[in-house]
Amino acid sequence: MEKILISVLPLATGFILDTIIGDPYSLPHPIRLIGNLISGLEKLIRKNFGNLKAGGFFLVIIVLLLSCGIPLIILVLAYKISSVLGIIAESIMCFYLIAAKCLKDESMKVYKNLADNDTEGARKAVSMIVGRDTDKLDKYGIIRAAVETVAENTSDGVTAPIIYMSLGGAGLGFFYKAVNTMDSMIGYKNEKYKDLGYCAARLDDFMNYIPSRFTAVLMIVSSFILGYDYKNSYRIWKRDRRKHASPNSAQTEAVCAGALNIRLAGDAFYFGQLCKKDYIGDNIREIENDDIKSADKLMYMTAILTLGISLAVRGILCGIIL
Repeated sequence: MEKILISVLPLATGFILDTIIGDPYSLPHPIRLIGNLISGLEKLIRKNFGNLKAGGFFLVIIVLLLSCGIPLIILVLAYKISSVLGIIAESIMCFYLIAAKCLKDESMKVYKNLADNDTEGARKAVSMIVGRDTDKLDKYGIIRAAVETVAENTSDGVTAPIIYMSLGGAGLGFFYKAVNTMDSMIGYKNEKYKDLGYCAARLDDFMNYIPSRFTAVLMIVSSFILGYDYKNSYRIWKRDRRKHASPNSAQTEAVCAGALNIRLAGDAFYFGQLCKKDYIGDNIREIENDDIKSADKLMYMTAILTLGISLAVRGILCGIIL
């Protein structure tokens, strides 16, 4: 029982810390360090590799070795010194790998700016959490972008890290976050990144395939718990879950659109180029600022359900292995 408790405590503690504190912007963040590593390697590869696909594969290998290897070395040393030190170190790592409060805080900056009729401030706030061009978005486009990123990142930034940490601790969590960070930085299909980011994007698709679908199902359950339109969330999920260039992104976006009775996605500009995209959901009503709050609630309820199941799975796995 003691070993099972030790195995589940870091993940539970990490989630609680994230809920209370969120990302400490004033301190070095390991994901930002991974991002700096990716940027540095990109410059090196563009200067020294003629074949950018091969360079992208090299980038993925180096980023994964360092991003996963360093935390594992720290954890092994910490647990060798004492279980308490190991739990503290792994709890801090789990805390850094879960982004629920950060996602909520950043989306609420958009909400507050719009509530104050500061459209320009809302554009700037939403530009911090989406990859699309935001300079020409109107009020409704800004809200739609914020709701979409909360829905998509419910899986990428919250539940998927929890799932991977339940299977392999903080080490596997860092592996996943490194893959996801590479995809968010270089996994675009435009001329600049289609070769360099090919390996990272395909690996991200693979690693998010099951978590995105598992999250979508739990999001439907969350819709029921929160009193949203859970029947429509299931209907739209079944119909629109593949309406995205990514095999995973529309899974949770479709559930959110259905639960809130709104329409998401549609054409968007990326790096000045128009990207044609299908709509997700039905235009039952006009999207409104409060939908950002509703998306955040849906994200947190889904995260809590995922955490409960993940802790049970981690406890069972620990019992079997030990």
